[in-house]
Amino acid sequence: MIRLSVNINKIATLRNARGGNVPDVVRAAGDCEAFGAQGITVHPRPDERHIRYQDVRDIRPLINSEYNIEGYPSQKFINLVLEVRPHQVTLVPDLPDALTSNAGWDTIRNSDFLRDVLSGFKEYNIRTSLFIETDDRMIRHAAAIGANRVELYTERYASQYSRNREHAIEPYVRAARTAVEAGLGLNAGHDLNLENLRYFASNIPGLLEVSIGHALISDALYFGLENTIQLYLRELRVG
Repeated sequence: MIRLSVNINKIATLRNARGGNVPDVVRAAGDCEAFGAQGITVHPRPDERHIRYQDVRDIRPLINSEYNIEGYPSQKFINLVLEVRPHQVTLVPDLPDALTSNAGWDTIRNSDFLRDVLSGFKEYNIRTSLFIETDDRMIRHAAAIGANRVELYTERYASQYSRNREHAIEPYVRAARTAVEAGLGLNAGHDLNLENLRYFASNIPGLLEVSIGHALISDALYFGLENTIQLYLRELRVG
């Protein structure tokens, strides 16, 4: 079964809007796992506008499945990851003021930088993943510089899904095959939701994990967190 990792950034955004500790982000992480999520994703940004660095530390002892920390590999981020030792680190090429992740790595242009960062994480047995688009060259080069996995940036699929889902998924199928041929594990995320998730999961070969935050937490406002996680898990039960 394809694993569901719940990104809890939006829960932290709600807490930070009011101050204090409501909702409790650490408790929410534990609840998501108890309700069936097979992983928790956090994305601390330099301004800590949602997940704070201390949240990342506080959540770690609770996670029994998989803990995924994603972010731009600044030295501060690298130090945090090496301190916390998650199961997986997902590197994204976001600028510090980016509203959300909106592009994948150019693994050729950033080859030397990424190779050094990936090597440092692998010394601590932390699985590495690179946020990437559907360019076959970038995927193959991700393998060449030492990544364990790639995470396909799925915004374009999601935005085109309602118009022509066959056309929307075509480049992702090709990219997935390239990743598998290159020996990479395959993750995916960004704008996947209850409408488009099943079709994606059913058609992408080798898909191991999806990371979903905004849509899932938004759905939880209507359906409740436990029920929402179960709804997403149901969409991933394919084949």
